[in-house]
Amino acid sequence: MPVPVWVETLEDLHRYYGTPAEASQIKVTAQLTSGYRAHIERARFCVLATVGPEGTDCSPRGDEGSVVRIQDDRTLLLPDWKGNERIDSLRNIVRDGRVSLLFLVAGSNVAIRANGQGKISADPELSRLFERQGKHPRTVIVIHLKEVYSQCARALIRSGLWTDGDSSAGLPSIGDMLKEITAGEFDGARYDAEWPERAAQTMW
Repeated sequence: MPVPVWVETLEDLHRYYGTPAEASQIKVTAQLTSGYRAHIERARFCVLATVGPEGTDCSPRGDEGSVVRIQDDRTLLLPDWKGNERIDSLRNIVRDGRVSLLFLVAGSNVAIRANGQGKISADPELSRLFERQGKHPRTVIVIHLKEVYSQCARALIRSGLWTDGDSSAGLPSIGDMLKEITAGEFDGARYDAEWPERAAQTMW
């Protein structure tokens, strides 16, 4: 079996990589530009990364329209809609405010990344900004931006995410996976059958 060649220091790491190109250096801004704003306003989906004492967490977030509201060029508002009540991301933010977001727009190979500090607000006035079908998020994550930049398109191009069609055929459902995890004790078929109605009733 081959002996692993571990990269354990920055000096080791830099042996394998070159100098970032000019575009990679100048793209980072401390606030939203008009271009970054346009992409984020169009994004209905993002991934939220947080860190806490137990480790890291990465959570998908989505909405009917813009997934976040831009309060100003340095502040984003992310509503916390109905979920599974684990609140992993929120527990992390309470204890460590560092957050990162990755915004995707369907059909575009441009991804926008944003890093900053998050705080959780339970202000009813803030929650009312996001009213959907008479309902409001219980809390809103207020993100103060420190870095915003575009991501190289290679990953999305390589994956063919928007061009290669639906590749989900034959994948196990959540019910299937829960049944497997519990060695058949969990009624996965019932879970899958009830999920569409449950989701429709608890979307907001």
